[in-house]
Amino acid sequence: MPTTKLTKSMITALGALTLASSVSAANFPMRDIRLIVPWPAGGGTDAIARKTSNLAEEQLPVSIYAENISGAVSATGLMQMIQSRPDGHTVGVLTYDSVITVPRSELVPGYDLDKMAFIARLTQESDALVVSSRSGFKSFEELINAAKENPGKIRIGVMPEGSGPYLAALRIEMATGVDFNIITYPGAAAEESEAMLSGEIDGAIASLGDFAGLIESGDVLGVVELSSEQNPSYPDVPPISELGHELESGSFIVLATPEGTPDDSVEILENAYKQAFESEEFQQWVTQVGVTPSWLGSSEVGSWLRERQSETYSLMDELGL
Repeated sequence: MPTTKLTKSMITALGALTLASSVSAANFPMRDIRLIVPWPAGGGTDAIARKTSNLAEEQLPVSIYAENISGAVSATGLMQMIQSRPDGHTVGVLTYDSVITVPRSELVPGYDLDKMAFIARLTQESDALVVSSRSGFKSFEELINAAKENPGKIRIGVMPEGSGPYLAALRIEMATGVDFNIITYPGAAAEESEAMLSGEIDGAIASLGDFAGLIESGDVLGVVELSSEQNPSYPDVPPISELGHELESGSFIVLATPEGTPDDSVEILENAYKQAFESEEFQQWVTQVGVTPSWLGSSEVGSWLRERQSETYSLMDELGL
């Protein structure tokens, strides 16, 4: 009967498609891998993505070539990754804005983390609370005690309202029960540095790398990093987890490929990048650039991202942002 023949034909076609997909996954990678970096060339994210990829390709029979596609706060490049064939041959680089800013603002139609398969987290660049040497504070505890004794008097500089450092300042207030005088600077760390040197503010929140010169000169002291891991570049600055608080703030680098990419292909990519991450060359290099190496594999990174997103959104909701 025609219906029977049609059914058999459909089953045969589906079987062939499944077999082709299996063969494709088994032979992965079959061509060079395209790495989409959604930020301009020459920045920190670009440097880390290229360094790890150069090392990862040593574990693969093909090359990994980076392509910078900036725009829409990282969404332009990542939309190209999302819309590519889900076979593992296109990888995208996600940062804080890719996970928080873009989806929160609904900046680009069709952009959705659910359309991605996450490979791994490579690094974290945590925010840190630094103080001016003029402030007299020598530790996070001293700063917090002073803020408790003088509500609204301790001046902390951050990026504009809604930014990661701005939210971090509010979260520190909530976690410690203090009330800072939060002052925003559109020029970010550059303006905050000038303000600390002039005595306009007592401290500021950004990455330790942003204040590296002032820390080296002794004009600024890092008192805590908003992280759960020790930054090897700044061994004298404790992570806030050591001080009894669970509070992470800052950016990160996560690798992803389109949703539907075969698990075997994701695993091959994960293994290649993990070997790159664990290499002595990468560990020495990343310490020199002041970023904390922080690995999470494919089985953990997705839930970590969603938890980070959920916590940040909840805080934004509370603040009406």
